[in-house]
Amino acid sequence: MDREVTAGRRHGGLLVVGDVVTDVVARHRGPLAAGTDTAAVIRTLPGGAGANVACWAAHAGCADVRLLGRVGADAGAWHERELVAAGVRPRLVVDPEAPTGTVICLVDTGAAAERTFLTDSGASLRLAPGDWSDALLDGVGRLHLSGYLLFSESGRAFAGVALAAARARGVPVSLDPASAGFLVELGVDRFLAFAQGLDVLLPSRDEACVLTGLSDPVDAAAKLSRLVPLVVAKAGADGALVARSGTVDARVPAVSAAPRDTTGAGDAFTGAFLAALLSGADPREAARRGCLAGAEAVRHVGGRPPLPGGGGRDGAALVRPEAT
Repeated sequence: MDREVTAGRRHGGLLVVGDVVTDVVARHRGPLAAGTDTAAVIRTLPGGAGANVACWAAHAGCADVRLLGRVGADAGAWHERELVAAGVRPRLVVDPEAPTGTVICLVDTGAAAERTFLTDSGASLRLAPGDWSDALLDGVGRLHLSGYLLFSESGRAFAGVALAAARARGVPVSLDPASAGFLVELGVDRFLAFAQGLDVLLPSRDEACVLTGLSDPVDAAAKLSRLVPLVVAKAGADGALVARSGTVDARVPAVSAAPRDTTGAGDAFTGAFLAALLSGADPREAARRGCLAGAEAVRHVGGRPPLPGGGGRDGAALVRPEAT
């Protein structure tokens, strides 16, 4: 039985390791006016690809979701409260020197609701091997790593230790490459060398093309699946591609949605996809649930799902992290 099939039948919790950041979301209409003011609606929200994935997995019904990340003392307590409220069990390492990472999300409120990120990674990329303990895998059925870990020397060392520990225990490991731009900076060969130890790779369409040098996302997903047993390429409004053993064997359509903010849509897909695999769904069904979550995500402002019990973040009064 191959690695991917075995992984799909495991039970247990989901451990996500990745970035926890503060998102400053500025929603504006049309091009930014250089050298002067552009009117915008601005919100401060909890974010980070790793944290978003964990929250969406909990939202999708995974009862045991854990998150390991690194934050600064400036906003750690706020982020911990937000994660707990979302149904996630956080284990946040407080960095003694760096502040919590911050991302400025510029969202054009036109038809596509496209976004541009300005990123200050802060403490989020400072996870190091000393932050890992094999006990973190107790009761865990899947380990998911944010690709942002690979974009710092300490993060790469950490990811290598975590991957080796999971492989030793037979815990399947997934990874989202995180950013096409960062992949170019990191180097494709370096990323692919790490990817050989993975069970599941969840790139965006653009990331898949960057990693293979191919322009067709179908060909790119198929090629990557010769390296990683299961590749699921997220293609936004075009749905998702499921590839195994060098072949795309499923094309899952997107779910129609009127977008308000596309921030976190890929994280929503990943969280719901992993929750579905843990529940016993096959990859095609898991991708279908991922597409549903992605459609839900773009209807909301920010990268997280609505809080359980009807709590919302769209336009709600927020406790600023610096006030906690």
